[in-house]
Amino acid sequence: MNSVVLEYLDKLFPNPKCELNYEKDYELLIAVMLSAQTTDKRVNKVTEILFKKYPSIKELSEANISDIEDIIMEIGTFKRKSIYVHEITKKLVDDGYDYVPNDRKYIESLPGVGHKSANVFLSNIYNEPAIAVDTHVARVSKRLGIAKDSDDVLKIEKKLMKVLPKERWSRTHHQLVLFGRYYCKAINPDCEHCQIKEFCKKKK
Repeated sequence: MNSVVLEYLDKLFPNPKCELNYEKDYELLIAVMLSAQTTDKRVNKVTEILFKKYPSIKELSEANISDIEDIIMEIGTFKRKSIYVHEITKKLVDDGYDYVPNDRKYIESLPGVGHKSANVFLSNIYNEPAIAVDTHVARVSKRLGIAKDSDDVLKIEKKLMKVLPKERWSRTHHQLVLFGRYYCKAINPDCEHCQIKEFCKKKK
Protein backbone atom coordinates (compact mmCIF):
# COMPACT_ATOMS: atom_id res chain seq x y z
CA MET A 1 0.00 0.00 0.00
CA ASN A 2 1.26 3.47 -0.87
CA SER A 3 3.21 5.07 2.00
CA VAL A 4 1.26 8.31 1.50
CA VAL A 5 -1.98 6.45 2.19
CA LEU A 6 -0.56 4.83 5.32
CA GLU A 7 0.78 8.15 6.61
CA TYR A 8 -2.62 9.77 6.05
CA LEU A 9 -4.40 6.97 7.90
CA ASP A 10 -1.90 7.32 10.76
CA LYS A 11 -2.60 11.05 10.85
CA LEU A 12 -6.39 10.57 10.91
CA PHE A 13 -6.37 7.63 13.32
CA PRO A 14 -3.17 7.54 15.41
CA ASN A 15 -4.72 5.15 17.93
CA PRO A 16 -7.31 3.11 16.02
CA LYS A 17 -9.39 0.60 17.90
CA CYS A 18 -12.57 -1.42 17.66
CA GLU A 19 -15.64 0.68 18.47
CA LEU A 20 -17.59 -2.20 19.97
CA ASN A 21 -17.79 -2.00 23.77
CA TYR A 22 -16.71 -4.98 25.83
CA GLU A 23 -14.96 -5.87 29.08
CA LYS A 24 -14.46 -9.62 28.65
CA ASP A 25 -13.21 -11.63 25.71
CA TYR A 26 -16.46 -13.50 25.07
CA GLU A 27 -18.35 -10.19 25.16
CA LEU A 28 -16.35 -8.99 22.17
CA LEU A 29 -16.99 -12.23 20.28
CA ILE A 30 -20.73 -11.91 20.87
CA ALA A 31 -20.69 -8.20 19.99
CA VAL A 32 -18.87 -8.91 16.71
CA MET A 33 -21.39 -11.61 15.84
CA LEU A 34 -24.26 -9.25 16.63
CA SER A 35 -22.73 -6.47 14.50
CA ALA A 36 -23.51 -8.21 11.20
CA GLN A 37 -26.00 -6.13 9.18
CA THR A 38 -26.23 -3.42 11.80
CA THR A 39 -24.14 -0.63 13.33
CA ASP A 40 -21.68 -0.80 16.21
CA LYS A 41 -23.67 1.96 17.87
CA ARG A 42 -26.81 -0.18 18.00
CA VAL A 43 -24.86 -3.22 19.15
CA ASN A 44 -23.29 -1.22 22.00
CA LYS A 45 -26.74 -0.10 23.07
CA VAL A 46 -28.12 -3.63 23.40
CA THR A 47 -24.99 -5.31 24.76
CA GLU A 48 -24.80 -2.79 27.59
CA ILE A 49 -28.14 -4.19 28.80
CA LEU A 50 -27.41 -7.82 27.87
CA PHE A 51 -24.04 -8.10 29.62
CA LYS A 52 -25.27 -6.27 32.68
CA LYS A 53 -28.22 -8.64 33.08
CA TYR A 54 -26.11 -11.75 32.39
CA PRO A 55 -22.58 -10.95 33.64
CA SER A 56 -20.95 -14.33 32.97
CA ILE A 57 -20.77 -16.93 30.21
CA LYS A 58 -22.66 -19.40 32.40
CA GLU A 59 -25.49 -16.97 33.18
CA LEU A 60 -25.78 -16.01 29.52
CA SER A 61 -25.85 -19.67 28.46
CA GLU A 62 -28.75 -20.24 30.85
CA ALA A 63 -30.72 -17.19 29.70
CA ASN A 64 -34.07 -17.74 28.06
CA ILE A 65 -33.80 -17.10 24.32
CA SER A 66 -36.97 -15.00 24.40
CA ASP A 67 -35.34 -12.75 27.02
CA ILE A 68 -32.31 -12.29 24.77
CA GLU A 69 -34.66 -11.48 21.88
CA ASP A 70 -36.38 -8.79 23.94
CA ILE A 71 -33.03 -7.15 24.69
CA ILE A 72 -31.52 -7.22 21.18
CA MET A 73 -34.67 -6.87 19.08
CA GLU A 74 -33.66 -3.51 17.59
CA ILE A 75 -30.74 -5.01 15.67
CA GLY A 76 -31.02 -6.91 12.39
CA THR A 77 -31.97 -10.61 12.36
CA PHE A 78 -32.30 -10.54 16.15
CA LYS A 79 -34.17 -13.86 16.39
CA ARG A 80 -31.37 -15.83 14.76
CA LYS A 81 -28.71 -13.88 16.66
CA SER A 82 -30.46 -14.60 19.97
CA ILE A 83 -30.09 -18.30 19.24
CA TYR A 84 -26.41 -17.77 18.37
CA VAL A 85 -25.79 -15.97 21.68
CA HIS A 86 -27.28 -18.93 23.54
CA GLU A 87 -25.47 -21.56 21.45
CA ILE A 88 -22.06 -19.85 21.60
CA THR A 89 -22.11 -19.49 25.36
CA LYS A 90 -23.58 -22.97 25.89
CA LYS A 91 -20.84 -24.56 23.77
CA LEU A 92 -18.13 -22.69 25.67
CA VAL A 93 -19.58 -23.81 29.00
CA ASP A 94 -20.12 -27.39 27.82
CA ASP A 95 -16.50 -27.50 26.60
CA GLY A 96 -15.28 -26.33 29.99
CA TYR A 97 -14.33 -22.76 29.04
CA ASP A 98 -15.06 -19.57 30.95
CA TYR A 99 -13.21 -17.67 28.22
CA VAL A 100 -12.72 -17.92 24.46
CA PRO A 101 -9.52 -19.86 23.65
CA ASN A 102 -6.89 -18.66 21.19
CA ASP A 103 -7.89 -21.27 18.64
CA ARG A 104 -9.08 -20.07 15.23
CA LYS A 105 -10.55 -23.43 14.22
CA TYR A 106 -12.56 -23.64 17.44
CA ILE A 107 -13.72 -20.01 17.22
CA GLU A 108 -14.89 -20.42 13.61
CA SER A 109 -16.82 -23.53 14.65
CA LEU A 110 -19.00 -21.49 16.99
CA PRO A 111 -22.54 -20.72 15.70
CA GLY A 112 -22.77 -17.44 13.79
CA VAL A 113 -19.01 -16.86 13.90
CA GLY A 114 -17.16 -16.85 10.61
CA HIS A 115 -13.70 -16.02 9.30
CA LYS A 116 -14.13 -12.25 9.49
CA SER A 117 -15.48 -12.33 13.04
CA ALA A 118 -12.62 -14.59 14.10
CA ASN A 119 -10.13 -12.14 12.60
CA VAL A 120 -11.62 -9.24 14.55
CA PHE A 121 -11.63 -11.25 17.77
CA LEU A 122 -8.12 -12.68 17.48
CA SER A 123 -6.68 -9.32 16.50
CA ASN A 124 -8.20 -7.47 19.44
CA ILE A 125 -7.99 -10.09 22.19
CA TYR A 126 -4.85 -12.04 21.35
CA ASN A 127 -2.97 -9.45 19.26
CA GLU A 128 -2.85 -11.87 16.34
CA PRO A 129 -2.00 -10.13 13.05
CA ALA A 130 -5.20 -10.23 11.02
CA ILE A 131 -7.25 -8.23 8.53
CA ALA A 132 -11.03 -8.42 8.74
CA VAL A 133 -12.74 -7.26 5.57
CA ASP A 134 -16.12 -5.69 6.30
CA THR A 135 -18.14 -3.45 3.98
CA HIS A 136 -16.00 -0.41 4.85
CA VAL A 137 -12.67 -2.14 4.25
CA ALA A 138 -13.94 -3.63 1.01
CA ARG A 139 -15.23 -0.30 -0.28
CA VAL A 140 -12.06 1.64 0.53
CA SER A 141 -9.81 -1.11 -0.88
CA LYS A 142 -11.72 -1.04 -4.16
CA ARG A 143 -11.74 2.75 -4.38
CA LEU A 144 -7.99 2.87 -3.76
CA GLY A 145 -7.40 0.31 -6.48
CA ILE A 146 -6.01 -2.32 -4.11
CA ALA A 147 -8.85 -4.66 -5.06
CA LYS A 148 -11.09 -5.10 -8.08
CA ASP A 149 -14.81 -4.35 -7.93
CA SER A 150 -15.48 -8.05 -8.53
CA ASP A 151 -13.24 -9.27 -5.68
CA ASP A 152 -14.93 -11.02 -2.76
CA VAL A 153 -13.90 -10.45 0.85
CA LEU A 154 -11.34 -13.27 0.91
CA LYS A 155 -9.61 -11.98 -2.22
CA ILE A 156 -9.52 -8.48 -0.75
CA GLU A 157 -8.08 -9.84 2.50
CA LYS A 158 -5.30 -11.67 0.62
CA LYS A 159 -4.47 -8.59 -1.45
CA LEU A 160 -4.27 -6.40 1.66
CA MET A 161 -2.03 -8.97 3.34
CA LYS A 162 0.30 -8.76 0.34
CA VAL A 163 0.58 -4.98 0.22
CA LEU A 164 0.81 -4.38 3.99
CA PRO A 165 3.63 -5.32 6.37
CA LYS A 166 2.39 -8.05 8.69
CA GLU A 167 2.98 -5.88 11.75
CA ARG A 168 0.50 -3.35 10.31
CA TRP A 169 -2.33 -5.73 9.47
CA SER A 170 -4.44 -5.19 12.58
CA ARG A 171 -3.71 -1.46 12.85
CA THR A 172 -4.49 -0.73 9.21
CA HIS A 173 -7.61 -2.88 9.34
CA HIS A 174 -9.03 -0.68 12.10
CA GLN A 175 -7.96 2.47 10.25
CA LEU A 176 -9.68 1.37 7.03
CA VAL A 177 -12.87 0.57 8.95
CA LEU A 178 -12.89 4.02 10.55
CA PHE A 179 -11.92 5.77 7.31
CA GLY A 180 -14.76 4.05 5.48
CA ARG A 181 -17.22 4.69 8.30
CA TYR A 182 -16.56 8.41 8.76
CA TYR A 183 -14.85 9.72 5.61
CA CYS A 184 -14.95 7.41 2.58
CA LYS A 185 -18.63 6.63 3.07
CA ALA A 186 -20.75 4.64 0.64
CA ILE A 187 -23.04 7.65 0.12
CA ASN A 188 -21.70 11.20 0.07
CA PRO A 189 -18.03 10.45 0.79
CA ASP A 190 -16.03 13.48 1.93
CA CYS A 191 -13.89 13.66 -1.22
CA GLU A 192 -13.42 17.43 -0.94
CA HIS A 193 -11.25 17.17 2.17
CA CYS A 194 -9.63 13.83 1.39
CA GLN A 195 -5.86 14.01 1.10
CA ILE A 196 -5.50 10.71 -0.78
CA LYS A 197 -8.14 11.27 -3.46
CA GLU A 198 -5.41 11.19 -6.13
CA PHE A 199 -5.28 7.41 -5.57
CA CYS A 200 -9.05 6.99 -5.70
CA LYS A 201 -10.61 5.26 -8.69
CA LYS A 202 -14.03 6.70 -7.82
CA LYS A 203 -12.70 10.25 -7.96
CA LYS A 204 -11.02 9.66 -11.30
